Amino acid sequence: MNAFFVFKASKIKKYFFLTIALVFAVGVIYSERDNITVFAPQQPIAIYNVPTDKNVIALTFDISWGDKRLEPILDVLEEKGVKSATFFVSSVWSQSHPELVKKIQDAGYEIGSHGHKHDNYSTLTDDEIRSQITTAHSIIADVTGKAPNLIRLPNGDFDKRVLKIATELEYQVIQWDTDSMDWLSLGTDKIADRVISRAHPGDIILLHASDSATQTHLALPIIVDELRNKGFDFVSVTDLITQTESQGEAVTSSSVSSSKLLSAQ
Repeated sequence: MNAFFVFKASKIKKYFFLTIALVFAVGVIYSERDNITVFAPQQPIAIYNVPTDKNVIALTFDISWGDKRLEPILDVLEEKGVKSATFFVSSVWSQSHPELVKKIQDAGYEIGSHGHKHDNYSTLTDDEIRSQITTAHSIIADVTGKAPNLIRLPNGDFDKRVLKIATELEYQVIQWDTDSMDWLSLGTDKIADRVISRAHPGDIILLHASDSATQTHLALPIIVDELRNKGFDFVSVTDLITQTESQGEAVTSSSVSSSKLLSAQ
């Protein structure tokens, strides 16, 4: 009789711990469901970088206002022989400065959308989000003669709703892995050091061409020279994506660090 109870007690203990482990696992999956499901292939994604063994990097420039900083940046890119870069332009700016948009095009650089109004889209309703993206799409397509298919959302702000709507509108949401913080006017050397020290293969680098970025054109020659010295080639975002098998790092708003949601003016 004693042996019988010892056997049953050990079985009960075993099943008890199995039950506890199962409950714990279910709890973890439930609490992390947003972060887990986003990695499913069918889920909308935002691209921060493209994992690759190739020494390629995408320089990207956001511009939403002003007319003083773009041309000096274009001059540097031309002088340094940088043939590929991506400019994310707001439709309001594009409409106001079609001649500057043409300069970007004439230089052979890629143009993506930076939305319409410079609002945080995660605070908008679904209809408002859709309206902002489609309005920008129509204006930029009209100004450039080519419909954009890449979008960097104003301030880098999004949530799962924004990602879903952008994907439905056949856009790829492009973020960044290296933030130059150039719009804060940290100083030419500090801006350059931030980029050079953080850059890696498949990186997408955030820079700005709005008038708030007063030092970008000064830091850019250093950035280009030093990255080249490290063996990097410069490509457009589209080329970065299409020349590799991976589609980059998919994330939701819940896993975006606050440092990546700083204002992108």
